[in-house]
Amino acid sequence: MRDPDLADTGPAPAAPRTVLACGEVRTCLLPTWQALDIRAAAQLLGVRADERVLLSERPNLYARSPDTLTGVDCPLPSANGARVRAIGTVAARAALTEGRVLQTSAHLRLPAAGPDRRRPWGHYLVRPGVVEPFGKLPHQAVAEGVLAGGRPGELDVGLIADGLLTRLLRHPLLDQRPPLRSRPTRLRWAALPAEGDGGPSIERFTLAEDELRTVLLRVPEGFSGTEIAGLCDDLALHDWLLTTVVRLLDGISLGAEPLPARPGSAAARDRPTVVAALRPAVDHLLHLWMPRARVARELAPLWEALEERPGFTRQWQALVQRIRDQLTLHAIPSPYREVQPVR
Repeated sequence: MRDPDLADTGPAPAAPRTVLACGEVRTCLLPTWQALDIRAAAQLLGVRADERVLLSERPNLYARSPDTLTGVDCPLPSANGARVRAIGTVAARAALTEGRVLQTSAHLRLPAAGPDRRRPWGHYLVRPGVVEPFGKLPHQAVAEGVLAGGRPGELDVGLIADGLLTRLLRHPLLDQRPPLRSRPTRLRWAALPAEGDGGPSIERFTLAEDELRTVLLRVPEGFSGTEIAGLCDDLALHDWLLTTVVRLLDGISLGAEPLPARPGSAAARDRPTVVAALRPAVDHLLHLWMPRARVARELAPLWEALEERPGFTRQWQALVQRIRDQLTLHAIPSPYREVQPVR
């Protein structure tokens, strides 16, 4: 059904020059005992009847919903207290990786300036994912305000991502029996224009409280909000994997007694517990590590900075090796035999 506001708008105009893109990503383990196959993934992510779910089997199983749009008309968060009203639409989507990790994200682009008065909704609907300020946009202050989190009543894209996540987690396909315990994470990002002829860069990446990560990027002109959001989705996915496996290992008592363990000792008794705790990571998580698999080629070099510091893949490889070493050690049968006392 066509929106009446769109009837006489004609073709969409050229997108205004973007000086700020921002968004938020929610990442969690899908609450189901078995990973969803590709058909079930398409059913889960079918959030719109008029568009199909994007499906991919290379280099891993991946499904992404079509974008949904949410209209907003509210003040923007700002680090310097400036009150800037903005109107437009926020784009949101969901993705499922290997039928196991669910992500929802919401993002928008902001031009340097907008009209001084409110336009008909048709004006905003033909600019999906664009939110226009009233007058000039203090983009530096708004970027910092977005990352810090706004006050009640100000634009909060995280609420839109969270609303989509809540909707999907109630789907009847899900049996609410996850194979391991984990926590969802949030990644909040803002992208400002690169200075001069500089290329894309990560200016700041922080781990905050309450499972929140914040990322400040610099990107040259010409990148779409969707491309930047794809990079941040990829970063959020791999940060969640690292966080989940680190916590999994921290929550296991590996025992202080060296192997081989004497029968009846604490280490021997803990063997089944340790193996049972580590096996879900092997079954459901270790094969998911694949940075840059679906990141725009021009933005892929940003991962190189993360590989240098803090060293995402180095840490992941160390965690994987530790898990495999523990499973190997706990599979070694003890040479000790129970000796019956002489009577």
